[in-house]
This record gives sequence, C-alpha cells and structure tokens, in this order.
Amino acid sequence: MFAKAFRVKSNTAIKGSDRRKLRADVTTAFPTLGTDQVSELVPGKEELNIVKLYAHKGDAVTVYVSGGNPILFELEKNLYPTVYTLWSYPDLLPTFTTWPLVLEKLVGGADLMLPGLVMPPAGLPQVQKGDLCAISLVGNRRSGNKSSPPSIAPLALDSADLSEEKGSVQMDSTLQGDMRHMTLEGEEENGEVHQAREDKSLSEAPEDTSTRGLNQDSTDSKTLQEQMDELLQQCFLHALKCRVKKADLPLLTSTFLGSHMFSCCPEGRQLDIKKSSYKKLSKFLQQMQQEQIIQVKELSKGVESIVAVDWKHPRKGSFLEGSEVRTIVINYAKKNDLVDADNKNLVRLDPILCDCILEKNEQHTVMKLPWDSLLTRCLEKLQPAYQVTLPGQEPIVKKGRICPIDITLAQRASNKKVTVVRNLEAYGLDPYSVAAILQQRCQASTTVNPAPGAKDSLQVQIQGNQVHHLGWLLLEEYQLPRKHIQGLEKALKPGKKK
Repeated sequence: MFAKAFRVKSNTAIKGSDRRKLRADVTTAFPTLGTDQVSELVPGKEELNIVKLYAHKGDAVTVYVSGGNPILFELEKNLYPTVYTLWSYPDLLPTFTTWPLVLEKLVGGADLMLPGLVMPPAGLPQVQKGDLCAISLVGNRRSGNKSSPPSIAPLALDSADLSEEKGSVQMDSTLQGDMRHMTLEGEEENGEVHQAREDKSLSEAPEDTSTRGLNQDSTDSKTLQEQMDELLQQCFLHALKCRVKKADLPLLTSTFLGSHMFSCCPEGRQLDIKKSSYKKLSKFLQQMQQEQIIQVKELSKGVESIVAVDWKHPRKGSFLEGSEVRTIVINYAKKNDLVDADNKNLVRLDPILCDCILEKNEQHTVMKLPWDSLLTRCLEKLQPAYQVTLPGQEPIVKKGRICPIDITLAQRASNKKVTVVRNLEAYGLDPYSVAAILQQRCQASTTVNPAPGAKDSLQVQIQGNQVHHLGWLLLEEYQLPRKHIQGLEKALKPGKKK
C-alpha cells in the first residue's frame, strides 16, 4: 500500500482524548499486549502525530507516528501494526516464516503459498480466515526504528527439520541465491510514512548513497546532527524546486513541512528536525530567510506562512549538461555496486533508480537495465533546458528545448519575394536591431511584425531574397552555430535575380 507514492492530507499532533482512545483500541485489537507494553507503544507524553493520507489507489489511511516512526495505521476502521512495531513486539501477531527469495516475491505482490513456508516443529500457527498475521524470515523473527532491522533469535527448530528445509532449498536451483544480500527493504517501504516516492530529481541521487539511514558510522564521518542538517536542507530545496508553485503562496509552514518536505525525503531516510542543529522548523526557516531564499510572515497570530520565494536563488541548484548527467549516473552505479557481476553491460536497479526511471507497471518486473537504456531513460526523465550566452551579458537560461532561427521565403503582392526570419528572441537578439542592420546592408525595406501563432514573438520581414546577407549577419557577426539556423540553403544562387 505504501510502496508507491501517496499524498499526505494532514499531519497533526494527537490530542489527549484521542491518545487515550488509541490506547483502548490497541488493547482491544492486540490482546497479547500487556498494559505496560501498550503504554510503551502509545506513550503518554512523547510526541505522537496523526498523519492522514491517501494511498496511490485512493484509499484513505490514518497513520500514527511516534518519535518519527510509523507505529500503527488504520484502514476501514481496522487497526494494523507497522513493521517497525513488529520489530519491537515480534509476538504481537501469529507469525509465518519464509525464505528471503520468497519474501522478494511477496514484496512484488505475490501470495504466500504453503510450499513457501518454513514448517516449525510445533506446526503452523492456528488462525482463522481473515485473521491478521505477520511474516518473518528464516533465521530472524523480526518482521525499532528506521535503521537496519534488528535481529531476534528464531524459535527453536529441530535440527533434523532445519536440515531438511535447507536441503530442499539446495536441491531446488530456482531458490538458490546470494543470502548475503538478505534485507527487509521491501517491508520497510510498506511501513514508511513520510517518504512518498515521486518525481525525484536524478541529480540528487548521489547525495544519499553512503547509507540507507542516518547513523554515527557514516562513511564521511559526519555526526548524526550534521547528516540531519544536510538532509533537512536537501528536502527543503527539493520541495521548493519540484513541489511548490507561485500559485501555492502564501503557504503555511506546517503544510510545507508535512505535504512537501517529507515527501522529498530520499528512500530509506527519516527526516527529524529535532535531531538537527535547528531543533525547530521555525528556526530553520528563519535561517533560510536570512539567506534570502524565502520570506516568512505571521499572517495570523501564532501561524507562520511562506509568502515569497526567490525562484532563481543559486542554492536551488544548477543545470546539468547531458555529459554531466551520464557521469553522475555511472559514478552512482559504480559507487553503490550496482553493476551486474555476471554481465558488466547490465545495471541492477536500486530503489532510487527505480523511482527515477521506471513506470508504475515496471516497478516489480524490471530489475536490471543495459547501460544505454539506463542513461537514455535518465535523460528523458529530466526537464530539458538551454542557456544562451552573449558577449558582455549574463547567461540566459530557459526551460524547454530551444527552437532554431527559422528563415523562410514568401510571396507577396505583385509576385514579389520577401525574406522572413523568426525566433530571434530565443538567442538574445532584438528583432528591431536586426531589421535596422539588414535594411542598411541590403538597401531594402524591412518591417517587424508579430509572428503568427507565437505569443510575444516577433518576426522580421526583408524585401527580396536576403538569405545570404541574413546568414552573414547570424554566422559571422553574431557567431551563432549553424546547427541552430534553418533555411540558409534558400540563399540566392550566384547569377540569379532576387
């Protein structure tokens, strides 16, 4: 349900009465929990939030978040524990044990069949149709927080039974695999609350490659607080660049955090402002205001809103050339050991690459891609842009693909030919200046008119076939690349009249 992108409707602190009701609901839904365990799961004074969201199929879900971890979720008035709660209370539900390779299929949406179960000596749990159950891996009863899954010793298995199970796996070649890569990553996705996976910018992928979570053992030796500061700024800038539009302003700071920043958090990481050096959202936003990225005002008493954004601020990122994108992707794949060991032409897709380049119907079917296909898909997912640099002027950067300067010949009254040139503005050229230069050089009349079918664009019209002079002006005087000019072949051939 949570493996695909979802939309957060609200994220609010729980009220005292709702907290008491939740405890009662937990006691009723999970009678195996004692009073102390219920109090531990639903603490009396610690931070507890209610997150209301819509799953990718439109289901309305209520998620309860304690200390930054989703602990419970409610769907159609039924209460369910998340995998994080099952890590802490492995006996909460009847549990069936399976193999890592079977779990990979379950994460992809397959049903759990009897042949995929590990049979314990005492037999399978006694359950009825419709009962809520948990699934764990052989060797680890954990089905905690969002760091690596902890390990709980499995229930005692008879050695003969265990040997028989292992033997059956070795005999079936389809079940053989590298057990060193055994993870519960798929279940983490199903339990994640804040990390909607949509529209991630590929250029940001390398920024979160050293670890799947925040911890003191980061390869760059940064402290937990420094890592959280970086993650906070990354989510802030990503949200402004990819989520917020001018029409959204003014935007409540609480909405900006809950609906935009959380959804920009990379897969496998948890955004927790309290673990940053800022401690509070308001203090962080004040710092961003001092850097002149945003402007925050208190439009009503005690309620702050973002009222302005500097959309061109340098901190919001720069443009990448195609060669730079290729380098980033190649380095990312190599740094994270994604190159297939058996075929160097294939790249294994981790969650970040899956989110960036795969369609929804490919998420659980496409596991590897050839290098050329991977790079092509990455470039296709990015927003095209172009930059025009003129001598003595600041570079002009615009989104989209640049249209070439278009030169055409047209017939006017009395069968007279005229030369028409369009799209000069895209290259920083003033149509009126071009018309004045051509009028003097060609000794012919020129006019500047609105270009048909193009909003806020002008075209220059010169009497006669003046493509030769126009080509000289664009290629020699303005030094424009020939590939960005179409129609030069229409120049008058030597010896012919205009």
